[in-house]
Amino acid sequence: MAEITAALVKQLREDTGLGMMDCKKALEEARGDIDVAKDALRKKGLATAEKKAGRATKEGLVAMKVADDRSTAAMIEVQCETDFCARNEQFQTMVTDLAEMAYEASDGAVAATDAMSQRLQDTLAKIGENMSYARGVKISAPLVGKYLHHNNKVGVVVGLNGKVDDETLNDLCMHIAFANPMGIVPEDIPADLVAKEREIAKQQAMDSGKPEDIAEKMVDGKIKKFLAERALMEQPFVKDDKKQVKQVLGGVKVTAFARFAVGEAG
Repeated sequence: MAEITAALVKQLREDTGLGMMDCKKALEEARGDIDVAKDALRKKGLATAEKKAGRATKEGLVAMKVADDRSTAAMIEVQCETDFCARNEQFQTMVTDLAEMAYEASDGAVAATDAMSQRLQDTLAKIGENMSYARGVKISAPLVGKYLHHNNKVGVVVGLNGKVDDETLNDLCMHIAFANPMGIVPEDIPADLVAKEREIAKQQAMDSGKPEDIAEKMVDGKIKKFLAERALMEQPFVKDDKKQVKQVLGGVKVTAFARFAVGEAG
């Protein structure tokens, strides 16, 4: 049995981030074998995670990684229980690491890999608060823009096919953060949602007692407004509401976008 020295306990603490007593006890049970002690502490951390899994995660952070040539961007959201945890340096480092890992994924929605899940579980074991990988996305395009709010709780990535100046690109990202569009063009809005809105508008028109031809025009007008409020290219631009986003962008096409706000993921 190896001697359990203060230096050995210190090394295990540095490697795991756990408390002195936990590390000393693990080393004693492992008869001084630090690798066995690490495995035991990891299993303990996973058991702790299972106990905490039912606790609500309403706080957290959004993080992203963007290619230097602005052709690719990855964005993730990681949730935790408290803002105190979100401000923890170990939590923040872990979230940054997960964004780096998500950047290696294929374009589209990014699910957590085993390596990402392990990285999160290791941090949970150190901090002792429930946390979860909420969602991730990767976008590639001729030009990618990004916006991350100062509190790191709202983030936007957008892909464009065409050239715009940096100010317009930044304004577009901030517009998406503020206006929260559901799709790029009206056709992207879910058909079942449009059908439900049309049904409501039709009932309202009928209740108003208007002639059928007028009622139909009222319904069409409400649906057009409904779509314009939710389709990015049709929305009034936040910095100049006399123009629609598509007018500000000219012939530049939005190929994809994502907006993450902490706590909004299903």
